[in-house]
Amino acid sequence: MISNQETLNLSPFMAIFDIVVPKDNMLRQINELVDFSLILEELKTKYYLDNGRNAI
Repeated sequence: MISNQETLNLSPFMAIFDIVVPKDNMLRQINELVDFSLILEELKTKYYLDNGRNAI
């Protein structure tokens, strides 16, 4: 399980997203203000490491 969202690497192209999406974008601001670790903990039991692709 990922310990925090800073270590989450969604894509090898994240640097492109940083260039294309403006720094003052509302979704960026929400991501900085909201701690999503509780959601990750709640969803941990929904994914299986030994069956198919593991999303988390």
